[in-house]
Amino acid sequence: MIQKTYFKTKDYCKVKFSFSPENAETVEILGLNSDWENAIIMSKKKDGSFSCDVSLPKNSQHEFRYRVNTVEWINDPAADSEHPNMYGGSNSVITL
Repeated sequence: MIQKTYFKTKDYCKVKFSFSPENAETVEILGLNSDWENAIIMSKKKDGSFSCDVSLPKNSQHEFRYRVNTVEWINDPAADSEHPNMYGGSNSVITL
């Protein structure tokens, strides 16, 4: 799930990412703000899901993917769209 919260007086949008992959010990988000090097670590909840809040600029578009257990790359089915990547797969896209 991706939940967007816009603020009238701010130039950014608060985005809550929630993701529930099976058998996951860790989940990270990579690619936001074109940063594929520095992962955003998601917090694990008691129900086994993972979540985090990220502030992103309004009127922008971001490609991202989840990295599960440091090895498996997964797209978010709740993303606004997907865009092909240079590895023959695709990245999730969020539009603000």
